[in-house]
Amino acid sequence: MKIHEKYINRCIELAKNGLGTTYPNPLVGSVIVYDNKIIGEGWHLKAGGPHAEVNAIHAVKDKSLLSKSTIYVSLEPCSHFGKTPPCCDLISEHKIPRVVIGTVDPNNKVAGTGIKKLLENGANVTVGILEKECAELNKRFFTFHNKKRPYIILKWAESQDGFIAPLAKEKKEPVWISNVFSRQLVHKWRSEEQAILVGTNTILDDNPKLDVRDWTGENPIRVVLDKTGKITNHHNVKDKKIKTIIITEQENLTFSENCIYEKAIFDIQLTKSISHILNKYGVQSVVIEGGKQTLQSFIDDNLWDEARVFVGNIHLKNGLTAPVLKGSFQTKNEKDDELKLYFNHD
Repeated sequence: MKIHEKYINRCIELAKNGLGTTYPNPLVGSVIVYDNKIIGEGWHLKAGGPHAEVNAIHAVKDKSLLSKSTIYVSLEPCSHFGKTPPCCDLISEHKIPRVVIGTVDPNNKVAGTGIKKLLENGANVTVGILEKECAELNKRFFTFHNKKRPYIILKWAESQDGFIAPLAKEKKEPVWISNVFSRQLVHKWRSEEQAILVGTNTILDDNPKLDVRDWTGENPIRVVLDKTGKITNHHNVKDKKIKTIIITEQENLTFSENCIYEKAIFDIQLTKSISHILNKYGVQSVVIEGGKQTLQSFIDDNLWDEARVFVGNIHLKNGLTAPVLKGSFQTKNEKDDELKLYFNHD
């Protein structure tokens, strides 16, 4: 393996530690190398906290080595003042002579200005090492800035015979198709994404909390479709414990800090309207766990990036048929469940 690729790979590994905690910032890892040895490394832990480059520099015990070292970073160092000072300035302040960057930052606030500033301050800058892998690491961040919408993940569970729910239920609670291990994995996924979206019928039928109670991590923003106001204050999504955006056609609704109403027309443009609303609130990724109608709408509009489909080890014999999603997929086994992973490359 080429030496630059070796250390950018390490940056990617470090950056993944921040998945789910850095929003609205990207995932970034950084290592500092002197005499073919890593003398400092770090990653961005949380928005508002020190960036990866800052943590890597602080980790170097002998700061005199910095002026003879190379700093590697998976994403272009920032060049603007936000909640923290520009990383470019810190790199230049320590006179680090060589900077190796995985990929350019798509954010208009940076977008090449970090590289320009480093060059102006005399650094030798190399860009584009494992560029594809570094962009994949930040697929949520790149989609948000390049396509002006969140990275959209579809998720559902279906029976062996292709149903996602029975036609009738005795209680207003979920009928579990996937096993307990798969359900815990879903909570892990929720902790990694910024929002989770469901339709009205899912709330009325299951009264879900849409949290990460089976995993340790941040609860995603809850996004709920409620065209005519059928969801009441007795439903869990209106408990105000987690920030919730309710998309509706109703007028003149009051909202609190944790319960926000957004108006949209429920027509053939609804999925695009939802994307615009989420973009407005800076949501970079969303898991859609709605019922068939909600999921199929995003599929039919080709407005999705990934689909994660559990096939449980049960037969329902009849019920609500699963959404139809064509194309190739990868398969993984989760105990007795099969997990199909689809990726939309359009």
